[in-house]
Amino acid sequence: MKDLFKFRKSTLFILYILGLIFAFSSAIPAYVNSSFLSGITNERIVGVIYAIASVITLISLVLIPKMLKKYGNYKVTLTLVVALLFDFLGLAFFKNIDLVLFCFVINGALSSIIYFNFDVFVEHNSEDIKTGGIRGIYLTCINLAWLLSPWLAGIIVGESSYKRIYLVVALLMIPIILIISSNLKNFKDPEYKTFNVIATIKSVKSDKNIKNIIFSEFLLQLFYSWMIVYTPIYLNQYIGFSWQTIGLIFSVMLLPFVLIEIPMGFLADKKIGEKEILTVGFLIMGISTAIIPLVNNHSVIVWAIILFMTRVGAAMVEVMSDTYFFKNISDKNLNIINLYRTMTPLSYVVAAIVTTILIFFIPLGSIFYLLGLLMIFGLNFSLAIKDTK
Repeated sequence: MKDLFKFRKSTLFILYILGLIFAFSSAIPAYVNSSFLSGITNERIVGVIYAIASVITLISLVLIPKMLKKYGNYKVTLTLVVALLFDFLGLAFFKNIDLVLFCFVINGALSSIIYFNFDVFVEHNSEDIKTGGIRGIYLTCINLAWLLSPWLAGIIVGESSYKRIYLVVALLMIPIILIISSNLKNFKDPEYKTFNVIATIKSVKSDKNIKNIIFSEFLLQLFYSWMIVYTPIYLNQYIGFSWQTIGLIFSVMLLPFVLIEIPMGFLADKKIGEKEILTVGFLIMGISTAIIPLVNNHSVIVWAIILFMTRVGAAMVEVMSDTYFFKNISDKNLNIINLYRTMTPLSYVVAAIVTTILIFFIPLGSIFYLLGLLMIFGLNFSLAIKDTK
């Protein structure tokens, strides 16, 4: 009991709670963003808007080490969360389409940098021998929010009121601000180096294991960016499910992130290492994703099972990528962490370009064939790494 009380006062526990609450702000709007954008613009340029947002995020991640070096992680994180609060309010209340789109592209950059800042906090408080367990718990807290969010989004949206979602997540920034200001102001920053993209890429190229795990992370984020943007549109506009039904399907779909990431993290720490789990994860992702366009069934159970299996694979890859990566670097390797986290916006740019071109020539459902094939290609990277055990 005494140990439990001590843990609840620990920085890691605070970071787990922050990860959970902040994840709601990303997860609740995530699966309606593309439909919201297609409603105020055009379905075929949704990918372009995501690409612009991702380019801004990439630039921001390149610049963020300078801000951390000058102001420290605590001040920068707190400032960005306040900025995100006002950005969500803009999405909720602005009527002008140009202002709404501006808030949308800025939103992605702010969220990505805050996740990066949280990574610095978590890594600073992690021991290498416990990295799998720590990352597994942290990711599970984040994914618990993703599990509940589709259902919550369906309730909040109702029939058509997408903007209500942005007001709800704006209010979530208030407890985050209070928790950060109360618990992290004494954070001792490591020595930050300016992010030199070319030098960082050269150093990563010389380390086969880090290079391959970064490529694995890129493919995982490509999977997420592809699925988050186009699965809701596909299920809503092509299969014909309502948002309430989609919310239910997505909640079942996301269960693996809550159920298996913690045991997989401990398994990698104590038993078999990361390589085998990573490889099986890519296989499951590839096969189950390629099945999607073959299904014409309108059964909620069938779709829930198929999408559930895609996330079984994704959960395995996610926790193993983070575990392996953070076992091999420390919070002093800020440039490499930065490069690792740029895989998310970079994947959105690549996905947006590829899918925007493809949907002019092929049915929307057929793009899932290519995505499945790309996940199978991930075996090239997972099989090339050397286990930490």
